[in-house]
Amino acid sequence: MDYRDWEIIKVLYQQKNITKASQVLFISQPALTNRLKQIEEELGVKLFNRGRWGVQFTPQGDYLAGCAEEALKYYRQVKENLSNMSNDYTGTLRLGVSNFFTKYKLPYILKLFQEQYPRVEFKVMTGWSSQVFKAIYNQDVHIGFVRGDYNWKEQKHLLFEENVCIASRKKLDINDLPNLPRIDYKTDYVLKSLMDNWWTENYSQAPLISIEVDQVDTCKEMVVNGLGYGILPNLILNGIEGLHKINLTDSKGNPILRRTWMYYHEQSLELNLVKAFVNFIRDLDLNDD
Repeated sequence: MDYRDWEIIKVLYQQKNITKASQVLFISQPALTNRLKQIEEELGVKLFNRGRWGVQFTPQGDYLAGCAEEALKYYRQVKENLSNMSNDYTGTLRLGVSNFFTKYKLPYILKLFQEQYPRVEFKVMTGWSSQVFKAIYNQDVHIGFVRGDYNWKEQKHLLFEENVCIASRKKLDINDLPNLPRIDYKTDYVLKSLMDNWWTENYSQAPLISIEVDQVDTCKEMVVNGLGYGILPNLILNGIEGLHKINLTDSKGNPILRRTWMYYHEQSLELNLVKAFVNFIRDLDLNDD
């Protein structure tokens, strides 16, 4: 088995579907099916069964999928160590980035960094902050950009913080909030817990949810068009005029803040590329870009 075979096993284990796996791997279904058959013949075991509900891995297949994760991780480490020996800033930087940071901050950052280090490539994983946190915890990425305060014991750097606020097209009385239409949206559990805790500390009845949407940007547009109020991190609302905003505070009058962090492992700084990127971010003012 070679690197590509390990990658095939990993992707198929994630997708549990030949069609989806072939799309992710950019190979045809017949070619993928044929290679999987060859792997089984080479190892002399049955690794999976194809059924109506997709691919089901056998116990041997489950074991091999776990080995695939380790094999691919070891291969990446070997490549990175070899590149590091040359004292050159080349290679692939693996980043885990929250959805908000990807849209509003990342392009600017990568543009500036690549101007200084043009031979660097990037592999970016995006998603909820909870997903990014898991990826950096498992060392699937070199660096994670995470929104919210997670229990991270390794190295971290605060990038910026923002108020969480009530936003509405019309001026409103915060005491009337339970009776006013609210636009709700899906978000990571850290921000949701923060908002829910604030609500239960201030009101005895549940909010009046008039519209539920999947994305915070959609919520913002609903608020801008006067369909209700939203509870949003302030940076989402940058550049929008005519909105009434009330910053949330806790019972002691302290502002409720949404923080964005850079997380990384101390050990990863042994790689020249990672160390250069970390230092670059530390010197960058992300509040003014």
